[in-house]
Amino acid sequence: MTQGLLIMISAPSGAGKTSLVQSLLAQDAGLTVAVSHTTRARRSKEIDGLNYHFVDPNEFERMVGSDAFLEHAEVFGHRYGTSREAVAGQLTAGRDVILEIDYQGAAQVRSRLPATLSIFILPPSRATLKARLVARKQDDDDVIEHRFEKAVQEMSHHTDYDYLVVNDVFETAVTDLQAIIQAARLGITRQRERLKPLLVDLLSG
Repeated sequence: MTQGLLIMISAPSGAGKTSLVQSLLAQDAGLTVAVSHTTRARRSKEIDGLNYHFVDPNEFERMVGSDAFLEHAEVFGHRYGTSREAVAGQLTAGRDVILEIDYQGAAQVRSRLPATLSIFILPPSRATLKARLVARKQDDDDVIEHRFEKAVQEMSHHTDYDYLVVNDVFETAVTDLQAIIQAARLGITRQRERLKPLLVDLLSG
């Protein structure tokens, strides 16, 4: 069985990354998303094990000490990490796995697994980004301003990624992401492994 594809998708708060990923998952049965561990408190509509694995700081630190994370980072005062074992299991089973992580985590994954596909999502403008942060109605004005300032810093790391997608028209951004993932699936290394019997037959004699 061909090893699954590992895909990192990063974006500043308010760029629409989570909605885009949910749309990809709904339309592509071959994709799954890695559920991160976090020390952040669970929000009212979130489900443990589905949105995140919610753990206390001591448990998170224990996992860091045992090298249980493929990557981990602190974002807005909370810690997030991706289980190495869970991702490895999905990839071995041939599933293509999306990591929704920030640039700090992406750098760690890139150092461990340089071939990982990476995509950065940009908003169409600063004004749109600010409007989306306000429209979420999750934070007060001070937190929104802090997130907006942090977003500018995050976006400066776009040059570390393989692809850039602008989330202006949502459906167009989804199509762009699908095209990138499909192109990666059709890469020569993966196709030679997947199509080995066909190639042997075509090239025999």
